[in-house]
Amino acid sequence: MEDLIMKLGKCAAACEECLDACLDEDKIEMLVDCIRTDRDCAKICHMAASLVASNSEFTDSVLTLCEDVCEACAEECDKHEHEHCKRCAQACRECAEACRSFAA
Repeated sequence: MEDLIMKLGKCAAACEECLDACLDEDKIEMLVDCIRTDRDCAKICHMAASLVASNSEFTDSVLTLCEDVCEACAEECDKHEHEHCKRCAQACRECAEACRSFAA
């Protein structure tokens, strides 16, 4: 459980860093979907970590959603060449895998 919570936290942090860095990039209009997906992914990862830590009865449902959002965020970040997007995509993939493994 500790590994999952750490991956969720790492993913949330990577998403927040990516979101913030996207705001400083040129042609920000090309990054709107990335920013929004980063925001959503960070929120769901924070919530999932909290529910996992408290042994919530909704953990499995939230982890399934979190896996889907992390995969979507990784796909969106993969569309961009920025280093922060690459780091975020990697963290999202690792988090999605951790969610999948925990639920199994």
